[in-house]
Amino acid sequence: MTVRDAAGPSMPDVAGSDVGFRRWIDRFRKRARAAGIRDGAFDVAFRGVRYNAGVIRSDRSQPEFTRQIWNYLDAVVSDARVRDGRAALQRNRRLLAEIEAKFEVEAAILAAVWGAESDFGACRGDTPLIEALATLAFDGRRARFFEDQLIAALKIVQAGDISPKRLKGSWAGGMGHAQFMPTTYLDHAVNFRGDGRADVLSDDPADALASTASFLRRCGWRKGQPWGMEVVLSRGFDLALADRRVRNTVDGWTARGVRDARGRRIPDHGFASILMPAGVRGAAFMIFDNFHVIRQYNAADAYVIAVGHLADRLDGGGPFRSRWPRRERNLGRAEKLEMQRLLTARGFDTQGTDGIIGPNTMDAIRAFQASRGLPPDGYASLEVLGRLK
Repeated sequence: MTVRDAAGPSMPDVAGSDVGFRRWIDRFRKRARAAGIRDGAFDVAFRGVRYNAGVIRSDRSQPEFTRQIWNYLDAVVSDARVRDGRAALQRNRRLLAEIEAKFEVEAAILAAVWGAESDFGACRGDTPLIEALATLAFDGRRARFFEDQLIAALKIVQAGDISPKRLKGSWAGGMGHAQFMPTTYLDHAVNFRGDGRADVLSDDPADALASTASFLRRCGWRKGQPWGMEVVLSRGFDLALADRRVRNTVDGWTARGVRDARGRRIPDHGFASILMPAGVRGAAFMIFDNFHVIRQYNAADAYVIAVGHLADRLDGGGPFRSRWPRRERNLGRAEKLEMQRLLTARGFDTQGTDGIIGPNTMDAIRAFQASRGLPPDGYASLEVLGRLK
């Protein structure tokens, strides 16, 4: 379960971090104690823990936020990944069928999360989790979130579920085949094998995949509903409606000329929104409630589209039909900040400058584009930045 945020401020000074980190640990001990962590468990868990600068470097360059969506999709839904995923489905068909029957979450979507998170168990991570989470909490960009994860990890250690030596995973604190965060482990881990404890770190993926299914089901997964689908929009489609906050029935979108990627009428799968993650020059998608369920796992649209598309490919579907603007370079964080400042200065208020292109910034971009006679798709492109300058 990947960390859900975009790239943050620049790297801290590592030379001065170690001393400050030790002081932070001393202060954090009191907060951990107040949360029920005994000193003995704390000492065992923090033995040998040091400030990890590599964790901060990784935090500043999460691919689902820093790569263009087409490059991210190329990596997550590569031909090799699809081939390996189909083989993993075949090897684990009985297990996945049992999990699907119990939790009503399709085997293909579980395999897609498994593939995106750990390459079907091949890349589960070997970073000591206490060290990684403590470093991220000390860094302060998302201190509350990572302190909560660190407390949860300490509870796991204190309960004897997983030893500190075995508690390893990704730089972001994800564990095992499905990269569960510690709080998610405490809330959703499932002992599917019935052997007394949920073991998401085992080489056997049963508990990890069942726990993933349990999580998705509790978040509202609807079996039989697609996550979304590639669509084509009619000429003259009102681009202001391409916004996750705008929901309509499938019939309502059909009346506006929206069709599937082959030009066919779309079956009724419930209320939906239109998403254009690369603006008018890229693919458009109709997204359903299950899109937002996957987003509880990772809030990056690129991640959700990649997982959904990988599941479709594992189920026999083909590649996306639309082209992507592959010559377009992604904006860096400094450029996104500059865009927000320039928009606000010109009367298109972004409601703050944080370097994250969220709904408020997209609304401001749309208004600016409309004022210049450009297609108002809300896409933060180099062209928009150049016109603002």
